Amino acid sequence: MNFRDWNEQQDLTQFLHHEARLLDEHRWDEWQKLFTPDGLYWVPLVHGQADHLNHASLFCEDALLRSMRARRLEQARAYSQQPPTRTVHVLGNFALESRDDATCTVRSTFLLLEWRKTEQRTFGGSVLHTLRRADDGWRIQTKRVDLVNCDAPHEALQVFL
Repeated sequence: MNFRDWNEQQDLTQFLHHEARLLDEHRWDEWQKLFTPDGLYWVPLVHGQADHLNHASLFCEDALLRSMRARRLEQARAYSQQPPTRTVHVLGNFALESRDDATCTVRSTFLLLEWRKTEQRTFGGSVLHTLRRADDGWRIQTKRVDLVNCDAPHEALQVFL
């Protein structure tokens, strides 16, 4: 499916780049405001996982759980965040999967470079954003992050992907 016009494509890609920047700059409160009140952040544990209810996930967070993790990342006494984790998100391959007047689904790919204490890690995969129109722009209804190596052992995933 194609974007309706250049402005729609720019609007959606700018929204997704803005989201990545908020994550990289640890602007958790602003990032959480990008979600609808019932918004879900989901990272499946296995390839092709159909839902988050009948199978364990790496992350499956509603507003409360996202907020709790953000508060832990900000906690001055959190040993795992001394020094604070730094990240860089690189996004690409944007494709509009579906749309109607109220929602759209955009698939993209990402690479995430994470620096934590003395270790650098790299994550990659695809992201499926289901976005809902709001009065002031787009809101994230669901963000599904499919890691290439989702079924590999992961040491203490803390950052938002």
